[in-house]
Amino acid sequence: MNKSQAYRYLAVVIVLLVGAGTALAAKISTSGSSTTKRTARKVNESNRTQARISRLRHSRRLGYTRRSRRRHRYYERFTANSFATSDLTSGDFNAGEDPVVRQAAIDALGNMNGTVVAIDPTNGRILAMVNQKLALSEGGTPCSTIKLSVGLAALSEGIITRNTPVKIGPRAYMTLTEALAKSNNLYFEALGRKLGFERVHRYATQFGLGELAGYNIEGEHLGVYPDEELDAKLGGVGRMCSFGDGISMTPLQLGAMVAAMANGGTLYYLQHPTSPEEILNFQPKVKRTLEIANYLPEMSDGMAAAVQYGTARPLRVNFSEEQILGKTGTCSNSGTRYGWFASYANTSYGRIVTVVFLEGGRPTYGPKAAEIAGRMYRGLYDHSFFAAKNPLEKAGETAVGVSQ
Repeated sequence: MNKSQAYRYLAVVIVLLVGAGTALAAKISTSGSSTTKRTARKVNESNRTQARISRLRHSRRLGYTRRSRRRHRYYERFTANSFATSDLTSGDFNAGEDPVVRQAAIDALGNMNGTVVAIDPTNGRILAMVNQKLALSEGGTPCSTIKLSVGLAALSEGIITRNTPVKIGPRAYMTLTEALAKSNNLYFEALGRKLGFERVHRYATQFGLGELAGYNIEGEHLGVYPDEELDAKLGGVGRMCSFGDGISMTPLQLGAMVAAMANGGTLYYLQHPTSPEEILNFQPKVKRTLEIANYLPEMSDGMAAAVQYGTARPLRVNFSEEQILGKTGTCSNSGTRYGWFASYANTSYGRIVTVVFLEGGRPTYGPKAAEIAGRMYRGLYDHSFFAAKNPLEKAGETAVGVSQ
C-alpha cells in the first residue's frame, strides 16, 4: 500500500467512526427523551388515578356512587295502583243518568283506577259519572290541563295570537297550536311569566277553578287554587302554568270549564239528576258568562291538533269518525301518578264533554286517558249518539232514560 492509498483508507475510517458516533448520540438522546416521556406519563397517570381514588372514597363516604346518584335523580317510584281491586261503580247513584252514556263510560274505563265524567255542554247536566267517589273528591294536580286556562288568559290579554312565536330555547320558537298539541312546558312557562301570578289567578278563578263546580251535588269536594304564587325555588308561576304545581283541581271543575269552551262561553253549574223526576224538571243554571268566544278558534286548533298528531293521538286508535278536541295531562305527586284527558266532540249532534281522570303508577298517564276517551266515543258512536235525531226519537230516548 502506497502513501496515497493509506491516506484514503484513513479518511474512510474517520468518516465511519464519525457516523457511528453520531448515531450512538442520537440513540442515547432518543432513549433519554422516551424515558422522560414515560416518566412524565407515569406521573400524570398517577395523579389522575389518585384523584379518581379520592373522588371514589368521597362518594363512598356519602353513601352512594355516581351511578346510584344518577338513578336516584331520574327514577321515580310510585306506590299507587293503576288498576282497580274492587268494583269502581259500587255506591254510584245512576238513576238520573243517561244509560247509554254511562255504559259506554264503564266499558271504556275497564279496570283502570279512575273516573269518567260526561257532561252535556248545552245545559250543564251530568250525563254519567262513573266512580263517583273519585269524581267528587278534591281531585289532584291538574298537570298540563292547566294550559287551557293559561292559553285563554294569554289570548284574552293580547299577549299572543294563534301565530305568535314564543321563544322556548336559544334558537327555538313555537306557536300556540303546536304548544297545545305537543303540551310544551317551556311555552306555557313563558306565558305564565308574561302574565304574572295576579292575572293567571284572576282568569283561573273566573273559569271556575277554586270553587265548587256543581249545584247541590252531595259529596262534592272543593279543588283549591292558591292565593299566593308558588315559591320561586319550586318554579314560581311558570311551574304553575305548565304543570299545575300547587293547584288542586277536580274532574267536575275541569269538565265545567271545557263545557264552557264547547258551548261558546257559558259556564254552567253542573247538575247531577238522581231520579227520573229530576230529569223531567231539569232547569239549567248559569254561573257566569265568559268573554272567550273570540279566542276559542285559536284554542280549538291546538286541541284538535293534540288528537290528530299530538299527545292525545292514542284516542284515534279507537275512534276517528268525528272530530274530537282535547288536552292531556300527566304528572305525579307523593308517589301517585295522574293521567288527565278533557275533551269534547265537535259534531252537530250529540255534543258531549268527557273528562277522564286516572290515578295510579307508571301505567297511568295522559295519553292512556285519551285512549279511554276514544273507547267511550266509539261506544257512543256505535249506539248512534252522534247521529241526527228527529223529535220523536229524542222523545223516545228521554222516555227510556226516565224508565230506568
